[in-house]
Amino acid sequence: MYPDKLRLVYQYPTMSYADIDRIIERHEKVSFKKGDLLLREGQISDCYFILEEGIARSFVHDYEGNDISTNFFCPGEVVIEVASIFHHIPTQENIVCITDCTLWKIKLEQFQDLFETIPALAEWGRAWMAYQLLITKKRAIDIISLSAIDRYKQLLDEKPLIFQQAPLKHIATFLGITDTSLSRIRKELVSK
Repeated sequence: MYPDKLRLVYQYPTMSYADIDRIIERHEKVSFKKGDLLLREGQISDCYFILEEGIARSFVHDYEGNDISTNFFCPGEVVIEVASIFHHIPTQENIVCITDCTLWKIKLEQFQDLFETIPALAEWGRAWMAYQLLITKKRAIDIISLSAIDRYKQLLDEKPLIFQQAPLKHIATFLGITDTSLSRIRKELVSK
């Protein structure tokens, strides 16, 4: 009934199968079309999603109004805007489906109820947040310390599906480079 990807997200050493069952039973399967927004700038998020199929992207608009990718979400990942959902503040980000997407949605109130009644979920939540902080810190350092080609290779290793389904202009903004630079890097790697 529930996909393995959903179960895998919540696997944690202290989490029992019964705990995982209780958690995933609170999720609702939802579908969105390519181009649909899961979250719009200025909204306050009241849920998060687990992506089963498809690709989603978060983005902001810079001071000149340019669309800048801040993250890509692939199957098996949590699609969330942490600041908005947990601090109840309007988001600066947009989250859009790059492809048709199948997701599992859980409302914040349901998550909080589970969080308070399943000790292992609280442990999982702390571990998940610590990992997200690590990823965010690593990305900030990588933008400064790695060359554009190394950032490209790293993203290709970590999320190859993005290169099959996301427009190159969105990948370029995520890497902090221009479309032209991205095209040059791709040609350079193909010719090697």
